[in-house]
Amino acid sequence: MTSTLPTTKMANAIRALAMDAVQKANSGHPGMPMGMAEIAVALWAKHYRHNPSNPHWFNRDRFVLSNGHGSMLQYALLHLTGYDLPMDELRNFRQMHSKTPGHPEVDVTPGIETTTGPLGQGLTNAVGMALAEKLLAAEFNRGELAIVDHHTYTFVGDGCLMEGISHEACSLAGTLRLSKLIALYDDNGISIDGHVEGWFKDDTPKRFEAYGWNVIRAVDGHNVEAVSAAIHQAKLSDKPTLICCKTVIGKGSPNLAGTDKVHGAALGDKEIAAVREALGWNYAPFEIPADVYAAWDAKPQGQQFEGDWNAMFAAYAAAHPQQASEFTRRMKGELPGNFEQTVSAYIATCVEKKETIATRKASQNAIQALAPVLPEFLGGSADLTGSNLTNWKESVAVRADQPGNHINYGVREFGMSAMMNGMALHGGYIPFGATFLTFSDYSRNALRMAALMKIRSIFVFTHDSIGLGEDGPTHQSVEHVSSLRLIPQLDNWRPCDTVESAVAWQQAVQRKHGPSTLIFSRQNLQYQERDAAQIANIQRGAYILKDAPDAKAILIATGSEVELAMQSAAALAQEGIAVRVVSMPCADVFDRQEGAYKASVLQHGLPRVAIEAGVTAFWHKYVGLEGAVVGIDTFGESAPAPVLFKHFGFTVENVVAKTKLVLA
Repeated sequence: MTSTLPTTKMANAIRALAMDAVQKANSGHPGMPMGMAEIAVALWAKHYRHNPSNPHWFNRDRFVLSNGHGSMLQYALLHLTGYDLPMDELRNFRQMHSKTPGHPEVDVTPGIETTTGPLGQGLTNAVGMALAEKLLAAEFNRGELAIVDHHTYTFVGDGCLMEGISHEACSLAGTLRLSKLIALYDDNGISIDGHVEGWFKDDTPKRFEAYGWNVIRAVDGHNVEAVSAAIHQAKLSDKPTLICCKTVIGKGSPNLAGTDKVHGAALGDKEIAAVREALGWNYAPFEIPADVYAAWDAKPQGQQFEGDWNAMFAAYAAAHPQQASEFTRRMKGELPGNFEQTVSAYIATCVEKKETIATRKASQNAIQALAPVLPEFLGGSADLTGSNLTNWKESVAVRADQPGNHINYGVREFGMSAMMNGMALHGGYIPFGATFLTFSDYSRNALRMAALMKIRSIFVFTHDSIGLGEDGPTHQSVEHVSSLRLIPQLDNWRPCDTVESAVAWQQAVQRKHGPSTLIFSRQNLQYQERDAAQIANIQRGAYILKDAPDAKAILIATGSEVELAMQSAAALAQEGIAVRVVSMPCADVFDRQEGAYKASVLQHGLPRVAIEAGVTAFWHKYVGLEGAVVGIDTFGESAPAPVLFKHFGFTVENVVAKTKLVLA
């Protein structure tokens, strides 16, 4: 956009809206928006390609507010540039059901690309978005018909750079030379506890140069032209760029600027009046003059941006109809028409082969079967590809100078997971990445964010229990499956064999609006016989694997313990005690089934015994206080898996004894 209005007045509009909204809510962070106002003018008024009339136009630049506590900066920008975010929503900042929540939330506010707030994750999402852009461009662009061609911009603060995840993500971004990633660093020297030099004295420019970034140092963050020139320079680099902008937090506040007092609290009526006087902002709260609106209005230019791209895409579709159709399908997040047929044929193959293999291998086999019809698959592993088995025969490793579909994330579990979220949000890919289940702890907040955002990220976790054996308690997951089940909107699959593993992959891929974890064993697991109706019911999260017309009890099991449940049922039958065996690969999905189905599986009045190589507390929701759980409420030991299972009571004898106890 072009405007003759002084950029100072455009920036002061942001300051006024930020301080007024925080004051009305009596909650929020006015300092960052006031300090980054000129940086926002430089980017959004001079470089940012977007269309407020269509926030989902594909080839828009992506903007991520990693320091999401300063959300009023982004809300002010969205309102001023013409998004469907009326002033009443700014007045309702941080209030129930408003479109201006305390931190930016995707799918709540138009124009928000990702939910931010946990510091460092927005920056890492941006890395994932930039990688998705680079890979899609390599796959789909044809000569001058560059239908994928946009930048990813992110605002970051000291807090983002103190968080360890910033090291993981930015190191990989430099290695992969994500040249269309531009981060603008709000270097104001203040965090909530005060001046950061007491706890953060990193030489940030040198750190990023060591990662392989282009670094632009010591830019005056209150000089719009200087920041704009730095952005222009960044766009010419063949590396990701960090622009270090020196700013004053809360700029414009005569008494609080440059202090922690302006970081996370309303300024107060007296100080707000002083700000208005100091800035010469002679307007009432939430009042924006017409010349400011006119200067900020991005709708005409945005419609031109999209119109030009649409014309290019029409030419692309005429020249490359197959690629255009594929691109459109993938950006809509739709699966190919032959997906269901492919899955059904693969499941039939599993039934025919009846393989007794580790479910991590069953997972790889499923990936191998699905990948040919899912070019949007973008796999990876946190330095454990040979153990997690997330690659497939035709997979190509992603490198700086080599596009591909499998990412070696290095030992960066948290960074991997948050990057995957960025890829899922960008569109065009179904990302999955893997590590050992015990290291899901490193990824946990990114898993939570995926669930909060309801995005299709697939988290693969192998070596799921004491069954991994000799590596010992540091690597043996005990509490992890149950703890992941506590995260709302996250589906957690722990299959027992090849068929359940295939269905788990099918459900995770088909789940367009939510993440999944796929939890697999290191050790071989026995194939279980089923009929077609039982196979169809796997997708319901739990089903009757073995029944008896006169069942006296129900054994419920997941994963590797299903085999033990079946063996125990046979032993009980020899003693004249008939039991039903229920396999529950996904309790989260089962809990969403209608009451009649749940009652048909877990028949009322029958005592229940749950069997899972993990903590026991979770299972009492199914077995009740009167039921029994065969589990493990201590950490593991270092020993071969068969020794460990026997030591911790995962034996037919113990299950039989527990069953008799609940029948007594």
